Amino acid sequence: MRNLLITLCLPLGFGCSHILNGMNTGTDETQVQNNNQTTQLVNNQRDVADPVSNDRLFQSDFAQKNSHTKPTPPMRKNINHYVRGIMQDMVENLQYVNGKTPLAVSSFVFLDDDFNDSSLLGNQISESFMHELHNFGIPVIDFKTTDYMRVTPEGDFVFSRDYLELNQDQNFKYVLAGTLVSSQGGVLVNARIIGLQSKAVVGTAQGFIPQSVVDALNSNYRTDGIMLKQASK
Repeated sequence: MRNLLITLCLPLGFGCSHILNGMNTGTDETQVQNNNQTTQLVNNQRDVADPVSNDRLFQSDFAQKNSHTKPTPPMRKNINHYVRGIMQDMVENLQYVNGKTPLAVSSFVFLDDDFNDSSLLGNQISESFMHELHNFGIPVIDFKTTDYMRVTPEGDFVFSRDYLELNQDQNFKYVLAGTLVSSQGGVLVNARIIGLQSKAVVGTAQGFIPQSVVDALNSNYRTDGIMLKQASK
């Protein structure tokens, strides 16, 4: 009887063991299959760079585009730039002139010419000095301003060079004047502020304007009322 029971239990034990082993094997195969599918999905996904890498790529592309862009030419300095430097030197040694002493500015003339004749360069230098004096807080009297507006078919004007049209009583006691000297490579500028009554010089300054800047100012001329511009050499 005992032997019979052992004989019956042995096949059952082997069967259960085979079933358990089959279940474990099936679970392992399913897990491996799932892992393979997950790996395949990961491999199929597109690689996306992190924000830092994207930013570097953008900067590199932006720099590459800019490398083909035409560089902006530097701005050419005009007469105002050099007059500003002369004015700064004059302020350092200026005496008796302040915010309560208005002055006038005359045309600059060439030292070796008649003092009764000026030029476009001399007049522009005086205009630039008027601007710089105003910026420094010194009151400027524009004595060429008339007491009325003159309306003509050519335009409306308030300035005049006819002394008969100007006010004889001008409220200034100092004047900024100067001379010009043609030199190699440009024009020397001698500027000074003078007291009208005492004729005393209360401020001086010197400067140099390159010839290229002077030529740029004189490159325009009129023919039959039409403004023409000389071609650059």
